[in-house]
Amino acid sequence: MRIRPTLSWTPTEGLPPGTTDLEPVVDALRGGGVLVLSGAGISTESGIPDYRGEGGSLSRHTPMTYQDFTAEARARRRYWARSHLGWRTFGRARPNAGHRAVAAFGRHGLLSGVITQNVDGLHQGAGSEDVVELHGSLARVVCLSCGARSPRRELARRLEEANGGFAPVAAGINPDGDADLTDEQVGDFRVVPCAVCGGVLKPDVVFFGETVPPRRVEHCRRLVHEATSLLVLGSSLTVMSGLRFVREAALAGKPVLIVNRDATRGDRHALTRVTLPLGAALTTAADRLGVPVPHSVDH
Repeated sequence: MRIRPTLSWTPTEGLPPGTTDLEPVVDALRGGGVLVLSGAGISTESGIPDYRGEGGSLSRHTPMTYQDFTAEARARRRYWARSHLGWRTFGRARPNAGHRAVAAFGRHGLLSGVITQNVDGLHQGAGSEDVVELHGSLARVVCLSCGARSPRRELARRLEEANGGFAPVAAGINPDGDADLTDEQVGDFRVVPCAVCGGVLKPDVVFFGETVPPRRVEHCRRLVHEATSLLVLGSSLTVMSGLRFVREAALAGKPVLIVNRDATRGDRHALTRVTLPLGAALTTAADRLGVPVPHSVDH
């Protein structure tokens, strides 16, 4: 499956309106077997901006595409300079109430699984297990030549050594961990090669225009097939990689419930779309179900 570089979507007329009624979500969770599909909107309360919606990063930032990254050394230098700076902030983000509520639902046996389109690792940080990272993780790096994978913290250390004193002030941080820097700020930033073979390193994430591993897609499809319902949290469903699971669930007659403040491409397939803020909505749902949600995550 290839992620199309579709960066925006305009809602069409005839979409069902949103609601503040949480009861359909609570009822679905009470019945168990719910599959969660989360997007960038669940991480905004952790300080990581959304792509779309009011104040979304796409208003000022175009995400890196796989084609640009692999074709130009200049593009890779720009990406790694911005990503290296962004990682310092991104890596300090902590799970918020929404992540903690999802983990609590899982511990109480109400979920059949979690699929996330995010690359921030915050679901796992909150305690969710067996999370399918549809688009990979920024915590890992992969070599495009030999396939070796290594921790991002190791690359961060090597980049620090190669670029001593690199500390420009970014205009903002984006959902992919990329900081907003000008070409002048990037300057002659030094990119380091794979420590194993000297090849090109890439974050172990799916860029726009890149193919999601087929086995991962099939795993997600099995999860949709096995679930009793699909709960979408904080995703506009603009890209097909997430939208297709909504379509498949609806086609199979499984209820689709969405919690997202703005309209989504999946609204016409959904039983309901709740417009409440995610943290508040999920903690309220947990309270109605008698599921305790911790105020923080102990490590």
